[in-house]
Amino acid sequence: MIERTIIKIIEKEFFQKKAIIILGARQVGKTTLIKELLKDKENVLWLDAENPDVHLIFENATSTRLKAFFEKKVFVVIDEAQKINNIGSKLKLITDYIPEVQVIATGSSAFELRNKLNEPLTGRKFEHKLYPLSFAEMKVENGLLEEIRMLPHRLVYGYYPAVVTSNGNEIKILTLLSDSYLYKDILLLSGVRKPEKMLDLLKALAWQIGNEVNYSEIGKLIGLKNETVEEYIYLLEQSYVVYRLNSYHTNKRTELKKGKKIYFTDLGIRNAIINDFSPFETRKDNGSLFENFMVNELIKNAAYDETYEKFYFWRTTEQQEIDLIIEKNGFLKTMEIKWNPKVKAKISKTFTNQYPHYSFEVVTSENFWEFLV
Repeated sequence: MIERTIIKIIEKEFFQKKAIIILGARQVGKTTLIKELLKDKENVLWLDAENPDVHLIFENATSTRLKAFFEKKVFVVIDEAQKINNIGSKLKLITDYIPEVQVIATGSSAFELRNKLNEPLTGRKFEHKLYPLSFAEMKVENGLLEEIRMLPHRLVYGYYPAVVTSNGNEIKILTLLSDSYLYKDILLLSGVRKPEKMLDLLKALAWQIGNEVNYSEIGKLIGLKNETVEEYIYLLEQSYVVYRLNSYHTNKRTELKKGKKIYFTDLGIRNAIINDFSPFETRKDNGSLFENFMVNELIKNAAYDETYEKFYFWRTTEQQEIDLIIEKNGFLKTMEIKWNPKVKAKISKTFTNQYPHYSFEVVTSENFWEFLV
């Protein structure tokens, strides 16, 4: 198994009278992660909520009934927990009245699971998001030089575990992945009233990575109202297909306040949506792919290192811009992300005059790894 960075974090959270929640897209490795976590543990009970009989365990559940069912189990794993009715209340019973049991729950839909967990489990959970494999994790697996060499391949096929270990079947696996959790899981969400429009929206977003997204323009392009576009993008975020980067501002009239960029959590899925797996060296979108890659990897590192940084871009009405801003404790790390190392980049004086506490870096195909290891 490829070692996941988050394992060491989760191990430290055992038996603190809190449920451990692991969120992430289907096939991102949640089950494999838990099996690795518990491989040397005894008295583990696995419950897959995809199976109807598992639901019966939690119907009319009381702490006494659950304690009797768990018997001498020490770890209880509930996979795809969002499928169980009132799962938040059931997990609360376990954390409050059966402290000798460490419960671990996974979910592939934050939209469904968080709605069921937030109120009942307030103060009673540790929550983590598991991403596709990261550059840092694969560096440990393959060595730094080899992973640097693999960058063009990763920018086309992404970092899903099954893809990384596929040995030549990347396109087939990505097609299956996108069919299963994009076209089936997401389109079955209750908020999706026009499935064919959701697919049109995905394609429109896939062509605009790295660019500011205008909901009104996309709505006109695919025939949806602004509000519906925003709602569908929210559902895509909660299903871990895309995420938004908001514009950084401090209420200055010249700064964009409502601007948003949309990035894809995995580039292999993005390329599957537009059905383009052409070699990286021949592509016209290589700059956008590299920018999406860098933002992805920096967000993964921040999540796994628990640095609690916030990510933005910056742009003015005069089109001055910064690709990425990472904010923490009032200090701003700014980055221009350019695939071509020969491209000149400098920071706007408008920005530096307004925000004196900053650093500035230019990330290119030659030095990108320095920011990720």
